[in-house]
Amino acid sequence: MILYMKKVIVIMNYLILILLSCPFFEVTGQNRIRSLVNVSVVPDRPGWNYKVGEKVFFNITISKFGHPIENVEINYELGPEKMLPIKNEKLILKNGTVRIDGGSMKSPGFLRCQVYTTIDGYEYEDFASAAFEPENIKTISELPSDFIEFWDKGKEELAKIPINPKMTIVPEACTENVDVYYVNFVNIKGRIFGILCVPKLEGKYPAILIVPGAGIRPTIDTKYAEKGIISLHIGIHGIPVNLPQNVFDELLESSLKEYWKINLDDRDNYYFKRVYLGCIRSIDFIFSLPQYNGVDIAVTGFSQGGGLSLITAGLDSRIKYLGTIYPALCDLTGYLHNRAGGWPGFFRDPFTDKPEKIKTVGYYDAINFARFIKVSGIYTWGYNDNTCPPTSMFAAYNIISSPKELIIAQDTRHWTYPEQNDLVFQWLVAKLTGNQAK
Repeated sequence: MILYMKKVIVIMNYLILILLSCPFFEVTGQNRIRSLVNVSVVPDRPGWNYKVGEKVFFNITISKFGHPIENVEINYELGPEKMLPIKNEKLILKNGTVRIDGGSMKSPGFLRCQVYTTIDGYEYEDFASAAFEPENIKTISELPSDFIEFWDKGKEELAKIPINPKMTIVPEACTENVDVYYVNFVNIKGRIFGILCVPKLEGKYPAILIVPGAGIRPTIDTKYAEKGIISLHIGIHGIPVNLPQNVFDELLESSLKEYWKINLDDRDNYYFKRVYLGCIRSIDFIFSLPQYNGVDIAVTGFSQGGGLSLITAGLDSRIKYLGTIYPALCDLTGYLHNRAGGWPGFFRDPFTDKPEKIKTVGYYDAINFARFIKVSGIYTWGYNDNTCPPTSMFAAYNIISSPKELIIAQDTRHWTYPEQNDLVFQWLVAKLTGNQAK
């Protein structure tokens, strides 16, 4: 079921300061502080949804302090999202507004209108994406014939390795109700490091695994534990999560630069194999905790973590609930078929556009794990996401046959409104605890 959110006009455009403090904000996220000149591009239909073959008009307004700017020049482009524009035109807006005939689409997808203008030497832009039957978008990705055997073998190899967990309490991070620990445990190669939050009151609790967005950042968030849920927030790179941020930044510019491409031509040694199995090992660790109730467990994440959530739920039958925010790693071969593919945008450059790399990707595309998801999930994203294109996310969502709910905030790019995060949080808390979260 698609739940369309009302646009929250009273919130400052894109809420940059709030978003940066939000645990679901992606370091590669697109954001914009409200500027002096506002460029607004909006499809003419509420909900931004159209049938294939129906015509869309885009309403464009260039304003300052709430009033249209007269005689302003714009350049606009029209075309499928992330593809080369099929139309590019300049216009003078005498009254600061115009209605553009966007045409239509012949198949399900997203048609984007992007507008640019330069005023007093400053450049401004905005875009909007009209959805044409997104519920009918089909995946491009193919399932390798030995996909299940490949991952079953990986899990069998992992199961032979002792987990050897280590825990160190972090007194300064503990609260009245929650104990916080730095933890690490053995993975298929190296160790997984993370932050564990456990309710202090003696008892048995449900649990949630929180998988990270792209990059590296330390995160201590006790909000689930304050609701009576054990939470484990992991890093995926095999390094401690309590290092200074400048160390993480330096790693991303050196040994971990574009880590998603490392060994992409070798399915057995591709970088994400250790990551995906590390998510399974993290579930193993949760099951080893004496405070865990042994039954109720969820996985959640945003962007890269959204993709990892799909992957973990499809790979590990112990997962009972799923919460995914603008998932990456979906429909990765899209660009080979002249349509948008998911982050990290493979096959648009000479390095990745190779047969052996294309073959490897089939074993790591979140789409191919989503096929096997059997648990209830909640999902959210927007139509304007330039990092995780909605075409790729709908391709994953549409292939999932288990109970699911989708919250669409049409104008969001690679960020979320606080209300979206709260709805996902409340849904997961309610499912895990059996109570309606407040």
